[in-house]
Amino acid sequence: MTRLTRRAFSGLSLAGAGALAGCAVPDPLESEMRPMGDFELAYTVVVTDNIKKVPPSRDADPAAWQRVMTSELERRFGRYRGGKQYVVALAIDGYALAPPGIPIVLTPKSILIVTANVWEADPQRKIAGPEQITAFEGANTLFLGSGIMKDADEQMVTLARNVAFKIQSWMLRNGELFGLPPGSGGPAPDA
Repeated sequence: MTRLTRRAFSGLSLAGAGALAGCAVPDPLESEMRPMGDFELAYTVVVTDNIKKVPPSRDADPAAWQRVMTSELERRFGRYRGGKQYVVALAIDGYALAPPGIPIVLTPKSILIVTANVWEADPQRKIAGPEQITAFEGANTLFLGSGIMKDADEQMVTLARNVAFKIQSWMLRNGELFGLPPGSGGPAPDA
């Protein structure tokens, strides 16, 4: 039986880390623009009043979370022109931004947890939610934590994009609320 020396193990670890670093997380916005019926974004509401940091985590300012999440929601939903105005509202419940770790041995994961609601803008009434949604950064952080590859701002953008994609997937599972035929939204792929 062959035993790996410490140097050989380190070399294999670094080679694997380099291969994984080359795998970029795909932008969910580049996926097909799925029909959203009569949906048109009036505006977004992002609340960070009760946000909790889950250790181990890098620090992130609640105002930065609000800014990044609002931007990604508007980026995903702002392109729809269905003619009926809706509000996407969410509260950011918790997050963990992976700090640097030790490849393969210690790879903390980044996570974002939100509670989402959808409202008709006029007349103002809630039509869906609350729905708790959890998103991770992606498969490329499995062995090499994103804390090594990305700074906190980059992690926040990736998490916010994945949350926006999951919110859309949840909305499409309830597509009849947006004038789509029942069952037409079907299960949307997860990020």
